[in-house]
Amino acid sequence: MSARDRITIAVLGLGGQGGGVLADWIVQLGEANGFVAQGTSVPGVAQRTGATVYYIEMLPAGSAQPPVLALMPVPGDVDIVVASELMEAGRAILRGFVSKDTLLIGSTHRVYAIDEKSAMGDGRASSERIVAAAHERSRRFIGFDMDAAAERAGSVISSILFGALAGSGALPFARAAFEDAIRAGGKAIEPNLRGFAAGFDAAQGKLVPEPEAAAADSPTTDAGRALLARIEATLPHAAHTFAIEGVKRLMDYQDAAYAALYLDRLESLGNDPGLLTEAARHLALWMSYEDTIRVAALKVRASRFARVRDEVKAKDEQIVELTEYMHPRLEEICETLPASLGRRILASEGLSRRLKPLFTKGRHVETTSLRWFLMLSLLAGWRRWRRGTLRYQIEQARIDDWLSLVRSADPATALELVKCQRLIKGYGDTFERGLGNYERIADRYRAAPLTAADIARLRDAALADEDGKALTLALAS
Repeated sequence: MSARDRITIAVLGLGGQGGGVLADWIVQLGEANGFVAQGTSVPGVAQRTGATVYYIEMLPAGSAQPPVLALMPVPGDVDIVVASELMEAGRAILRGFVSKDTLLIGSTHRVYAIDEKSAMGDGRASSERIVAAAHERSRRFIGFDMDAAAERAGSVISSILFGALAGSGALPFARAAFEDAIRAGGKAIEPNLRGFAAGFDAAQGKLVPEPEAAAADSPTTDAGRALLARIEATLPHAAHTFAIEGVKRLMDYQDAAYAALYLDRLESLGNDPGLLTEAARHLALWMSYEDTIRVAALKVRASRFARVRDEVKAKDEQIVELTEYMHPRLEEICETLPASLGRRILASEGLSRRLKPLFTKGRHVETTSLRWFLMLSLLAGWRRWRRGTLRYQIEQARIDDWLSLVRSADPATALELVKCQRLIKGYGDTFERGLGNYERIADRYRAAPLTAADIARLRDAALADEDGKALTLALAS
């Protein structure tokens, strides 16, 4: 028997994506069709809920001696690599599992790693580079958005991958044999067969229907339609998309009057299309700052509970319990209070000292319980009094100061000042760090006006690290 009678397959997947089920199907497929097959797995915990390598070896039965099969893939000796997410395909390439003799099957969707999501700016790795490397390094690359295909089929991504493996023609088994392996598994047979069919067709180059793009929603109330008409009448066309989204966001965040204030501020910046397009986006983000009222409102939305149920694929009769980790600080509690009361507590050393121990530890909050759902709903309802809170007054003053700087600058510098809002996001410590970096740049600009290139350089430095060391060096230079 030649060495290449042996078929080697590596499956790289994330926890919860059904990689073990896929590996079991492949082993079942081989054994049911006269092959000796073995599957092993090596779990990992360092990447996005735990990346796991499943390894399958199979060869035709009938040799005089029982074959000795390997437990792990060897770089340069893997016939087929199956990756359930694009970065996992990239990791397979980096580890040497993919060569010019390898068929690479991978989903092109992304599940972002912690360091990508926690970056100060845009920390995403380049998907385009990974796709290019997949085509260049492999014998053949079969790639499409398998997560979306699974969603359309009402199935899971493992069945799409199994279908793509069958459709590739890389294994010496008929389509019916693959389908029999799914039936033998005995789990969600019909949805898995639908997913299998979608993956099979996509691998063979058949067009997979894409979902129709949803048309951008326009405001539906009389106040919303009036604001939409105002956008069309007063702002350049280039800024309309962001301005409409900004109005919708701020009406949801507060009310129509707050959205009208947003348009007042935009119109005060002149009529430069480039500046207004950027300002429409960044101003809406800052005006919808994440205070405790906003966080509570987002936590108890029916659409959020529906999304979570959909993500875990809960059935109608199943109960889903949702537990959050919350750690509001004393400052955030005081900022939610009426401005005079909040200021009085924060200014009182004695009160602050006595109250701070109550907020030194985070809490696990079960938002699906009646107690916490009602508490968060009451806090979300505080929105009607948001304008009287300390945080509202502080943020409006900061926004007005930022816009004053923008209005006083030349067009190129104004654009870079607008983009500095990227530094301000989130809540708690994340918000404080970003705001601190922004204020350092703004203070430097007030002290001695900077050029547009200087501001861009300082902003990039502020986004480089959380500790602000790069920004300190950039300011010193």
